[in-house]
Parts: sequence; C-alpha cells; structure tokens
Amino acid sequence: MLFDVDGTLLLTHDEVYVEASRLALEGVFGIDAEGSDRPGDTATAHIRRALLSVDFPEAEIEAGLPRWCETFSAHYVRLLAVADTSHWLLGPHAAEAAGAVEHRALLTGNPAAVAHARVERLGLVALFPRGQGAFGCERENRIELFDLARGRAGNWPAESTVAVGDTPLDVSSAHAAGCHCIGVTTGRYRREQLEGADAVIADLGELAGALGALGQT
Repeated sequence: MLFDVDGTLLLTHDEVYVEASRLALEGVFGIDAEGSDRPGDTATAHIRRALLSVDFPEAEIEAGLPRWCETFSAHYVRLLAVADTSHWLLGPHAAEAAGAVEHRALLTGNPAAVAHARVERLGLVALFPRGQGAFGCERENRIELFDLARGRAGNWPAESTVAVGDTPLDVSSAHAAGCHCIGVTTGRYRREQLEGADAVIADLGELAGALGALGQT
C-alpha cells in the first residue's frame, strides 16, 4: 500500500515548504518563480515547469535540479525544526488505517527528507521507515515512482499494489503504472473528480472496506 502525503496524510497547507522552495530556487537558480500548480506532481516537475514559465534555459534547469533537491531538502529540515506545526491536521483515521496495512510505504512528490520530516511531525514515523517507498527527487515523472517503490518492496507485483491519494494525477499515474488507486476526498478534489479511481472514500477510515472490495486485504 502506497500512501501519498499532501491532502492524504497531511491536510494543512505547509508554509515551511513554500519558503524552503523559494530559498532553494534563489540559491541555485538565482530566481524566484512560482509556475502553475499541478496537484500531485513531483517537486522536480513543478520546479522545472516554474522555471520554464520564465524562459529559464532548459540546460541550466537540468544541470541545477539535483542541487535544488539537496538545497531545498536542507532548508526544509532546518526551517521545520523551529516551526510551530501545532495547527497541522492529520487526515482522519490516518494512523489507524496505515497501521492496519501490513505492507506500507510512502509514494509522494516530496523529496525523501521532506516527506520523512513531515510524517515525523505528524506522529507517523514508526509506520513509514526509511528505505521504502519512492519520492519526488528520485524520479521526475510520478509514474516512474511506482516501479521504484515496488522494487524496494522486493519487486511487489504491480497488480497487488494499491496507492491512496487525493488528486486525479495520483489516480492516473497509478493506473499508468499498472497499479490500483483509491481516491480520498480529504484534499481539494470531490468524489466525482476522482471517479477514475478503483474506489473513492471520504477519509482513510474507509480504507479497509475499500481494500476489501478490491480483494486487496
């Protein structure tokens, strides 16, 4: 079972992420560019799109993205260490739902250090150990994260892999990778916008039932 982070486990807009990204963009590329938002996309895909929107040279983007990932991750961990996140909201029943799944990992557009720092703040660190899952600075195309995550799980079969996420891109990328996807409406998208998923649930409290209906218990 592969869990998304934003809108699935973490339901609060993260200003630390925004500030760390801005600092990394300025430090690596000498520019602050926002670009268009595409929920569910990887961090590297978002930054490439933002830089292209201001006509930044593609060769310089390609050369700088690995350093942006390192710089962004370092800024994020540093800023989060002193940030007040008492207002952060954990998805309803997230801890219980994840804990009830025997084989679980993160699959997120966040860089690994960012994702692990977030789940630690959310009290989920014991459920998602390092060395499993797949992250946005490892592959730019979200579809490619699925093979990476399955490989780390001992080449877990695609047909037995279920992702849970809150965006249409979560759904389409899972299906393109040959996996199942359960959509959850705790993010910005409504049930009808996630209708391409194998099942759609209101929150993670319904996850066990959806997995059972898919024959994936």
